[in-house]
Amino acid sequence: MVLSLPHMSTFGEPELVLKQIVVGPLMENVYILGDKGTGECLVIDPGAEGERILQEVRRLGLEVTLVVNTHGHVDHIGAVATVVEATRASYGIHPGDRPLLEAAASSPLRVMLPDFREPPQPDLELAQGQWVQVGSLRLRLLETPGHTPGSVCFYLEGQDGPGMVFTGDTLFRGSIGRYDLPGGDGRLLLQSIREKLLVLPPETRVYPGHGPGSTIGWEKAHNPFLLQDYG
Repeated sequence: MVLSLPHMSTFGEPELVLKQIVVGPLMENVYILGDKGTGECLVIDPGAEGERILQEVRRLGLEVTLVVNTHGHVDHIGAVATVVEATRASYGIHPGDRPLLEAAASSPLRVMLPDFREPPQPDLELAQGQWVQVGSLRLRLLETPGHTPGSVCFYLEGQDGPGMVFTGDTLFRGSIGRYDLPGGDGRLLLQSIREKLLVLPPETRVYPGHGPGSTIGWEKAHNPFLLQDYG
């Protein structure tokens, strides 16, 4: 069964708050993940419409303590500066994508993002095996290069319900990320998905950087890019 992400949900634990916002002309998914008990939250991939993201954080009664990127493409980083400056949150990205941050100012995609601002220097360098923690929520960082050299995913293990993984542009419902852009590697992308994502429990909910959500089990059974190995 393919699961759609509701506007605001709790999954097994009443303290967990998850909000999806679709921003910008490239319809990029921003995720606000918070611990209602402590009032803390992190923002994953604030790509555009920073003021709208901040407004939603305030509506949820949360405080942003961390901003993270799954990768450094322009449509995922355009509102990082706006959110970080307004909240004084820490900012993290994998060092493999630092060159993308540095090249953002000259990206032709900037014309599609009128509120784009160059992101600040990261406070944190994300790497395999690290844990990202906000309140009582601990997400395991998974290095998944292929779409970009520094692509990562964030996995929150389920307690009383399914876990969830935020996959950026590595894995989509029924598809995978592009690998024809500079720094992309199709072989490495499939290897990352096979070794880091498809080993997660099949009920794990997939929250991608664009488009609707899915589950790991559905992708293993139906994703045409993966059926060669898992059909």
